[in-house]
Amino acid sequence: MAFIHEALDGGEAVVVAVPSDKTALLRDELAGEAAVTFVDTTTAEPNPGRLVAAWAAWMKERGEGNRPVRGIGETAWRQARNPAHLAELRYHEWLLNRAFARSSTWSMLCPYDDADQDLDALAAMSRCHPLIRRDGKNAPNEDYLAGEDYAFEALAGPRDPSFELSYRHGDLATIRSEVSRSASDAGVPEDRLGQLSVAVTEIATNSIRHGGGQGTLRTWTQDATFLCEFRDAGYISDVMAGRIRPSPEQIGSRGLWLAHQLCDLVEIRSTRDQGTAIRLHMDTAR
Repeated sequence: MAFIHEALDGGEAVVVAVPSDKTALLRDELAGEAAVTFVDTTTAEPNPGRLVAAWAAWMKERGEGNRPVRGIGETAWRQARNPAHLAELRYHEWLLNRAFARSSTWSMLCPYDDADQDLDALAAMSRCHPLIRRDGKNAPNEDYLAGEDYAFEALAGPRDPSFELSYRHGDLATIRSEVSRSASDAGVPEDRLGQLSVAVTEIATNSIRHGGGQGTLRTWTQDATFLCEFRDAGYISDVMAGRIRPSPEQIGSRGLWLAHQLCDLVEIRSTRDQGTAIRLHMDTAR
């Protein structure tokens, strides 16, 4: 509330994206304050890769005429589906600093209940933020991962891969066919097989075009999730790739964006020396 009142006293707009129980509490306290907008975060669920674009849209809507905007974004950590989802939620919070670093009219508070998190998890999350706010005051965070590369958790190895394929130019039809077969056998709902096929086509095409002309595909099922992994020798230097909505005039750069919109989770690991791995997650029928 102190963060919100500071904004209102300064004539700023406020965008609030918090779990539903917190939304109800804040609405009661604010009594219909017109400068505060509550947004529905379920429009971006379950994939955290959609959240940067969502925040960009929310801020643009409220920041007309260069009006300063403050955001409150409390991640629903308890609703994390699995360790991979939790890791991507944490990465999203780090990316927010990159996404809006050039804006002088934007700031965000990411609340945590430090009684509800283990110390290691809290330390890992705090490293994603340049400032720590306690008792209404901001202080520089000495542990912030400022100019460093993000410290990703290593991808766990595949669990008994049901299919593996080395691919190259001309194998796109085979990739689509084999992924569709594996996904159907794993229990991916019929109405989502088409979505997965589009995402697979985009990622495989990018892999062949930018990853040295060849790569390796693996698919397997784990914890009610179908996973499809592409590995190649390419390197993705842009950490925001796939996170920002492409403009209608933009040529290319839509593959990762579409994958984020169509899949339940997308994991990207890319280094110059080890190449790129992209994992697409799709929920199976429960």
